Amino acid sequence: MRPNVTAKCLAALVAVLIAGPGLAYANDDVLARIADPAGQVIQTLDYANTRYSRFDQITAGNVGKMQVAWTFSTGVLRGHEGSPLVVDGVMYVHTPFPNIVYALDLDHDGRILWKYEPKQDRDVASIMCCDLVNRGLAYAEGMVFLNQADTTIVAMDAKTGSVRWSVKNGDPKKGESNTATVMPVKDKLIVGIAGAEFGARGHITAYNIKDGTLAWRAYSTGPDADMLLDPSTTTELGKPVGADSSLKSWEGEQWKIGGGAPWGWFAYDLTLNLIYYGSANPSTWNPTQRPGDNKWSNAILARDAETGVARWVYQMTPHDQWDYDGVNEMILTDQIVDGRMRPLLTHFDRNGFAYTLDRVTGELLVAAKFDASVNWASGIDLDKTSPSYGRPILDPKYGTEAEGEDVTYSGICPAAIGAKNQQPAAYSPATSLFYVPTSSLCMDYEPFHVDYAAGQPYVGATLTMYPAPGGDGRTGSFIAWDNVKGRIVWALPERFSVWSGALATKGGVVFYGTLEGYLKAVDAVTGKELYRFKTPSGIVGNVMTYAHGGRQYVAILSGIGGWAGIGLAAGLSDPNAGSGAKDAYAALDQYTALGGQLTVFALPDGR
Repeated sequence: MRPNVTAKCLAALVAVLIAGPGLAYANDDVLARIADPAGQVIQTLDYANTRYSRFDQITAGNVGKMQVAWTFSTGVLRGHEGSPLVVDGVMYVHTPFPNIVYALDLDHDGRILWKYEPKQDRDVASIMCCDLVNRGLAYAEGMVFLNQADTTIVAMDAKTGSVRWSVKNGDPKKGESNTATVMPVKDKLIVGIAGAEFGARGHITAYNIKDGTLAWRAYSTGPDADMLLDPSTTTELGKPVGADSSLKSWEGEQWKIGGGAPWGWFAYDLTLNLIYYGSANPSTWNPTQRPGDNKWSNAILARDAETGVARWVYQMTPHDQWDYDGVNEMILTDQIVDGRMRPLLTHFDRNGFAYTLDRVTGELLVAAKFDASVNWASGIDLDKTSPSYGRPILDPKYGTEAEGEDVTYSGICPAAIGAKNQQPAAYSPATSLFYVPTSSLCMDYEPFHVDYAAGQPYVGATLTMYPAPGGDGRTGSFIAWDNVKGRIVWALPERFSVWSGALATKGGVVFYGTLEGYLKAVDAVTGKELYRFKTPSGIVGNVMTYAHGGRQYVAILSGIGGWAGIGLAAGLSDPNAGSGAKDAYAALDQYTALGGQLTVFALPDGR
């Protein structure tokens, strides 16, 4: 049953605790449903991206009794990222390409209510750089939203699966594709794009939820008007960015094929009416072909949800020489810093640094390494009086352009795959800790000249990735992070990079998955392992929880793939294939095989 108006208002008040103060700007339907932990309507659980559930039926004391309740095969054998949604007793499950959507009746053991299978040109698979993944669906106002690989956004009737509207967000012939979810905010649907490895010019777009018409679009590079950037009011670290901030940072018209695609996650502050997200690497990976800072690639951007105009920006990796996309999630919290409560944004970047900023002003408060092997920069300049405030302190030894092209630059940490990739972290207000899936790989990097051709790879570098030193061959860990002090509280080493999104719960349990296929539950305070179960395939999906019939369930999609698992998922044989990932994860086939399955867990009889 849909909540009535009064119930919605009451639920929205509860949502203050989840999504931050202020209610005036949120989508009422989404906000009310976020307030009820029984379901999940957006991939990030809440607008603040905390991935924290207020359920406490499953606790640190009883999670060890958890059992498999039921399973469902998706019928697709590629990387299964993202998670299902649960709305009004129906579970909505998505797959990788060809992006099938199932509606499952939770009252009848997951009976299929309807199935949507889009007809996409299979050629789009050839322009998806790092597997054929999709990070999931979103729900609002009786519609389920899918952003297909070919960039078609589809709004489906949640009850019948019929298409209410669809719109094309990009052009695969230009190398544009999609792997990301979408986010409903107010009366708009926020959508990104992928394709930086093909020279696609990144953009974020808002469509009207009612009918799919265009509300606004903002590019990552180019003229101020295209970027919806006001040179006098848009700031970086408290100072106006000035006119033509992007154009001045590119040579000639390189910005037109400059990348910066926002293919990751979105967050939203209800009080400020700001959307937060990150932009990807500049094109090409060969830095000698694009002198300058290449703004605003590798940046955090805060935009007005109504107009799209940028409030502030912060570029984490100017003139990226290593493919350190900045698209990882922005997590919004209110915490005490220096004795006073502050609205914070925390971001774990692929470059190996964890950033804590004031999300109102974009002021940089903390920037610290969350992986000890990081060596491309010794730190981030936090001296506000310094002309290089906020910029990385580079180690020239690990740059990739000092000796020009066709030279191998060795021992760079982290590898391009990142100290953390897109798999989202979680935050628990009970512990004030962030729970972060990480990777510990280094690389050799050889840039070469590449000419741009629409729809063709525009990479310009070959990579070889391998375990970071000192890890006994292990390439991952799951850590608890203090974002105010900028330090690791505890760490759990893993054989492979952790490619699963985390989930924290009020029950004092944190869940995550491993590339071998284990769902694990650990104590939120100590990190002690409390439970593990081997699913049929490696986990690159995000753990979710819901309730049905008064019983709490935990669910995870397993199906090896993504960048880390692309060698296995795509049957690659060249040691350097998959942008260097094939050889780095060659041992995966000793631990898991292809699959596509949803596994749902619960306590026996709900106790």
